[in-house]
Amino acid sequence: MSPRPRKASDEQIFAATYRVMQHTGPVELTLAQIAAEAGVTAAALVQRFGSRRGLLLALSDAYAASAGGLIEQLREEHDSPLDALRAYVACMAGLAESPAALARNLAYLQNDLTDPELRKRLVKQARVVRAGLQRLLEESVARRELAASTDARRLTRTVEAVISGSMMTWAIYGEGTAARWMQDEIDAVLRPYLTRRRRQAPGARP
Repeated sequence: MSPRPRKASDEQIFAATYRVMQHTGPVELTLAQIAAEAGVTAAALVQRFGSRRGLLLALSDAYAASAGGLIEQLREEHDSPLDALRAYVACMAGLAESPAALARNLAYLQNDLTDPELRKRLVKQARVVRAGLQRLLEESVARRELAASTDARRLTRTVEAVISGSMMTWAIYGEGTAARWMQDEIDAVLRPYLTRRRRQAPGARP
């Protein structure tokens, strides 16, 4: 067995925490599990974060800080802001790889909603994501992918609701993959706003 590293960065610990959370619910989650995944001791995590809750608060801070960066990265990777939006939807679909995975993530969401400090961070993250999505839609209007009359601010809230709601409806009906289900729902919402130019663009979805 290889020796454990003496130190691990916060980013490495957060990544290990996320990996453990993918197969462990909030009730069963322990510092010992996270420490084993990160290659450190549970005592080291206690020394750095104070407790499991302290680690989850730090992880939530990191999520809130990086949420906008994800959307910016997707925008850099796609010529079209609408394609970047659809790529973000695909990322969110990763939370629902299976009904069981979605149920586990919803359990963590319940934890975030009932803990005042975690909820503050959840709201901060959501506002950062909303601002990023709105920028994509505003750019889509400017680039004549969406009609000039589009209310990007209002459409952003609709897109938010459809992303979350389509995950739930997919889990109920279980038809196809979550990624395909969610993309179809987003396409249906955007379709009335598309300009002819966007509809006729090579590779564009109807």
